[in-house]
Amino acid sequence: MNKKIEDAVRTILEEIGEDPNREGLIKTPYRVSKMLLTEILYGYNMDADKIINNAIFNENYDEMVVVKDIDFYSLCEHHLIPFFGVAHVAYIPNGKIIGLSKIPRIVEAYTRRLQVQERLTNEIAKILWEKLNPKGVAVIVEAIHLCSVMRGVKKPRSKMITSSLLGAFRDDQRTRMELMIHLQRNFKLIE
Repeated sequence: MNKKIEDAVRTILEEIGEDPNREGLIKTPYRVSKMLLTEILYGYNMDADKIINNAIFNENYDEMVVVKDIDFYSLCEHHLIPFFGVAHVAYIPNGKIIGLSKIPRIVEAYTRRLQVQERLTNEIAKILWEKLNPKGVAVIVEAIHLCSVMRGVKKPRSKMITSSLLGAFRDDQRTRMELMIHLQRNFKLIE
């Protein structure tokens, strides 16, 4: 897949005392390289304009749009250990809306990179702010970081919550409260 990555994995295996030539590890360098490039870190190959792909439409709608519980997985840039959770994304249109599937795809583009949660949250908000010129954007990310669960402080129930509030979500407390009410609701498709 990528010789340099494969060689680096082989070196790590040797340095921790493993034999990279034993049966269970022979293909591990290749598998790790493939996993990093095609699954875990493929966000580096994603471009916001290509993701959006002209799916911004003129629409006379000016109420809140919320896409919540967008599952994600990312990799902490400090320890190369996963963190995962959900992102909630909201915006208030200003004459333009974006195709529904584009919001989770934007989240995916930024989560599939080496990240810190604070920057991730801001990057998602910033791209929507720039592309839609909305009245407001809100991004709230809730995640469990395995670097604090399985190492370090070892607190398995701890979660990190970050937010980026722009425009009306930052300036208007009523707008922010409406968002919080939407996020607390449990949606039932069929009763």
